[in-house]
Amino acid sequence: MEPALPVRLVVSQIETPLGDALVAVDERDVLRALFFADFEERMLRSLRSQYGALPLEAGQVPAPVGRAISAYFESDQAALSGLAWATGGTPFQRTVWRALADIPFGATVSYSALAARLGMPKAVRAVGLANGANPISVVVPCHRVIGANGALTGYGGGLHRKRWLLAHENALPPEPPRLL
Repeated sequence: MEPALPVRLVVSQIETPLGDALVAVDERDVLRALFFADFEERMLRSLRSQYGALPLEAGQVPAPVGRAISAYFESDQAALSGLAWATGGTPFQRTVWRALADIPFGATVSYSALAARLGMPKAVRAVGLANGANPISVVVPCHRVIGANGALTGYGGGLHRKRWLLAHENALPPEPPRLL
């Protein structure tokens, strides 16, 4: 089933310990995007890709969204679980993004394990691409996906943020061995 398309998106900014984040919500205050402000152009491309030429308006972060994001950064493990979110994207991307949302706070999973959980063990690369296209950073926790060897691999907000988020959740994997 295709998700209902929003009529408009309201974009606002919220402070986080990792720098300002841009939040896009629809007319029902459903979260549609969360990107760090230094990746604004990437957010705009993502929104155009998912929703076409949908009007964007400047506004305020809805109170429930702001409270949930702030509470997460204050170590409330359950803060984001009740937050309403929706995405555009392809059916495959939405499947991957829902699977990301099922990764518990404090846990990590490899790309190959995520593909296997989806019943598509050979689709590791496609799962990785969908993970990288996730439009709702932090809330849909793509930062919890790591390399099979435990290495921190790419993150749309920068590896320094991925490292911080995993440390914040007490989920930082052990450092892979260094070759001399």
